[in-house]
Amino acid sequence: MDIQKIIADVVAKLTSNPDLIKSFLSNPVQLLEKTFGIDLPDEQINQVIEGVKGKIDLSNFDLSKLDVKEAAGLLGKLKGILGK
Repeated sequence: MDIQKIIADVVAKLTSNPDLIKSFLSNPVQLLEKTFGIDLPDEQINQVIEGVKGKIDLSNFDLSKLDVKEAAGLLGKLKGILGK
C-alpha cells in the first residue's frame, strides 16, 4: 500500500470537512478505519496518522462553533498530537 497516497487522500477529505477533522482529532484510528475503510497494521496506521497530522492546516479550523467543553477537549488533544 502506498502510505503517501493514503495520507494525501485523507488530508484532501479532512480539509473539505471540519467535522472529519474534529473526529480525526478525537480518535484518528477509528476515523481512518470506519470512515476511510483503512485497515493497516499498527505501524502503518501510525505512519498515516503522523503524516496527516503533519499536513493538516488547522488555522482554518473554526473552533468558535464548538461548545466550550468540546473546544477545550479538542485543544487538549491537539496539544497532545503536536507534542506540546
